[in-house]
Amino acid sequence: MATLKVSSAHRASLRQRLLASVEDVRPTLLAHMEESERQGKLAQASVDAFSAAGLYGLKLPAELGGIEADPMLQVEVIEAVSRIHPTAGWNLFICGTGIGLAGAFLPAAAIPEVFGNVSDNGRSTPIAAGVLRPRGQASPVPGGYRVSGRWPFASGVRNAQWFCGGAAVAGSGTNPGTVPEVRMIFVPISQVTLHDNWQVLGLQGTGSCDVSVDALFVPNKFTWVAWKNPQRGGPLYRMGRPAFVAAEHAAFALGAGRLALDAIIELAQGKQRGYTPETPAIARRGVFQRDLAEADLKLRAARSLLLEVYEDVWATACAGQALTSQQQAETRSATCYATQVSAEAATLAYRYGGGEANYLTSILQRCLRDINGAAQHQLVNNDAYEEHAQGLLGLAGGG
Repeated sequence: MATLKVSSAHRASLRQRLLASVEDVRPTLLAHMEESERQGKLAQASVDAFSAAGLYGLKLPAELGGIEADPMLQVEVIEAVSRIHPTAGWNLFICGTGIGLAGAFLPAAAIPEVFGNVSDNGRSTPIAAGVLRPRGQASPVPGGYRVSGRWPFASGVRNAQWFCGGAAVAGSGTNPGTVPEVRMIFVPISQVTLHDNWQVLGLQGTGSCDVSVDALFVPNKFTWVAWKNPQRGGPLYRMGRPAFVAAEHAAFALGAGRLALDAIIELAQGKQRGYTPETPAIARRGVFQRDLAEADLKLRAARSLLLEVYEDVWATACAGQALTSQQQAETRSATCYATQVSAEAATLAYRYGGGEANYLTSILQRCLRDINGAAQHQLVNNDAYEEHAQGLLGLAGGG
């Protein structure tokens, strides 16, 4: 298995290019933000801007025209996008994960059909939405699997050409001490049913509706055993779950939390919250200054912790070693913490924004809804802290 070697100079150049690409798409994301919220999916203009910039290839193997960015670069890119428009950041990391997994794990026979038009700049990268949890049931049949199931929260599926979903293989895991084999299926959107059930409080523009299939035949070449034996790419694809996906959840949260602080800092310069004209602007009040400083420091601390955890994880993966259970646990717990402090920052900003923060036109209410919507995700459930602590305590199930 080839390992992607990236010099520090090349990485610095790549980082600069990626962040410049984010700035290039900023006007489009902002111009179509309201459209995304109304439609309940990312506006097509924003999708097209990501595609033109090659950003959907963030996690795609380099040999397929992708960027194959290391986790720390992924954090910077998703955080920067989410600091512009959180919904767009969520769409980008979900769809980037779906096509990245397919690119790394699909058997060679399927590659021409999926990636035949991918160029070396990644601008033709297909868009794939995915639900990794095994909500489907796959029954082995000659040449493939017969799959039925319904997957909730398929973010980005209304913008995608492909769907990637987990399915437990019928008849596997029946022996004591074994678990069912999980296969990922990768099928065209035209072969799945989309359910229009994404009417929600937060993350409205992600289009995270349910997807289902009923007795769909999926050829072997469009399936793979989850997280085992990547067919191409470097250490990124050997990190396993949750390490492969957690960083971007944290990056989204940090970007949304920082966007909320950006908004309240700007608003605080002239906003008064008092009964007399002599009441100073919020920015002049000590209580606000204290709360703002704490929120800023918590976000910075959570970000630094996340990068520290992933630098350790990345060094292990690049050395060709499997991550320990405690390393995997810490990718989740660091992500959970980043989400927690980001939600606190968004709540703080919303409260100081006063009544005008409640209007749907306010970015403060949107950040509040989106970050709390994201905090409902299973990945950042508080059991992440339990797993972390079990490792520290040497208990069964910990590191």
